[in-house]
Amino acid sequence: MAISRARLDRFISEHCQVNRKSVRLLVAQKRITVDGVIADDVAQAVDTFSHICFDHTVLQDNKAHYIILHKPIGVVCATKDEKHNTVIDLLDKQWSDTEKSSLHIVGRLDLNTSGLVLLTNDSRWSEKLTSPEHKVEKTYRVTLANPLNDDYISAFAQGMYFSYEDITTQPVKLTILSTYVAQVILTEGRYHQIKRMFGRFRNPVVALHRQAIGELILDDSLAVGESRSLVDAEVANIFGLL
Repeated sequence: MAISRARLDRFISEHCQVNRKSVRLLVAQKRITVDGVIADDVAQAVDTFSHICFDHTVLQDNKAHYIILHKPIGVVCATKDEKHNTVIDLLDKQWSDTEKSSLHIVGRLDLNTSGLVLLTNDSRWSEKLTSPEHKVEKTYRVTLANPLNDDYISAFAQGMYFSYEDITTQPVKLTILSTYVAQVILTEGRYHQIKRMFGRFRNPVVALHRQAIGELILDDSLAVGESRSLVDAEVANIFGLL
């Protein structure tokens, strides 16, 4: 859901069919509340998730939703698909069709990649998560067809040039966990970036699993295919600010 912002007087004028000058009187009469507080400024900024009441009648009560889902292989990160189940299809019945239709996916995974997927209707939150300037780390566990060696570590740390986009990737941290398994931490999400980087070594990716986004870790408490709402602390702490 795109977050729209407006002045309080404009919002009340549009929703109550009164002119904006009349809103000043309504505010002076203490007949309008925003997020449970009596409004005292017609220029106050309100947005899509502001709880707004006029004479105790609710004019707007949109809830922000933040969901973590454990995506299985074979499910697409899309809201609709004619051939495959989507992450939306996996959501519990607690979510209404209206709520589901308001969600978008934060950082998609391809069909054959499993792991942590986030869904939200708060575009400001998702934009902050995906913005290159915030450098939110994404952590993956990668299983390869061929053995790993230290050459991978330095090559990933230096970044790789992709001629198709004419870009060089940001440095990527690679840790060898075992002969065929690596942990990869990156701050970008270029098209099939991990597979293409290992492709430079002619080493096919056998399995790819996203373990974390920022400080939010997908642990064993969430089974494959399951989802849950994030708690307030998780929503804020994903950026490592708490």
